[in-house]
Amino acid sequence: MEEQKCKRLSWDEYFINVLEVVGTRGTCDRGKSGCVITKDKRILSTGYIGSPVGTVHCDEAGHEMHTVKHEDGHESRHCIRTAHAEQNAIVSAARFGVALDGGTLYCHMTPCYTCAKMIINAGIKRVVCNMDYHAGERSKEIFKEAGVAYELLNHETQKYADM
Repeated sequence: MEEQKCKRLSWDEYFINVLEVVGTRGTCDRGKSGCVITKDKRILSTGYIGSPVGTVHCDEAGHEMHTVKHEDGHESRHCIRTAHAEQNAIVSAARFGVALDGGTLYCHMTPCYTCAKMIINAGIKRVVCNMDYHAGERSKEIFKEAGVAYELLNHETQKYADM
C-alpha cells in the first residue's frame, strides 16, 4: 500500500488561518479583520476590529463614517468607531505585560499608516499580510525605512462597497 502524505501548513499559512478565526469576533461588519502577533512560532497576542471596551459597537449603533480627502484629490471612506485589529493586539499585549519586541505580526490586509507606526514602535520586526490595502503605500514605505520585513501573500486588494 502506498502511504499518503498530508500537506502540512507552513507557519505563515497557519497563523493567517488563525487570524481569520480571530477576525470573526469583530464588531464592525465593514471589516471583520483579525490580527495575530507571534514570536518563535508561539502566539503572543491577538486582536480584532472592535469598539473600545464598554462602548457601543457598529453592529449595534451603525458605522461612524468619515470621508478623507487625499492630496491627490481622491477620497476614501473609513469607519472610525472601532480600533483596528493590529491596534487591539498591541494594546492587549501591553495590558497584560507581553513584550512584542522581535515578533511577527499577521494581519488580514496591509496595515494603515497609524497601525504601521505602532507596529514599528512595538519592536515588531516582520509583518505578513493576507491581502493589500488600497491606502497602504505609505505603510510599506515606513516599514522599509524602519527595517521591518513586509510580506504580502496575495496581491489582491481589499474592496469595500462604498469605495
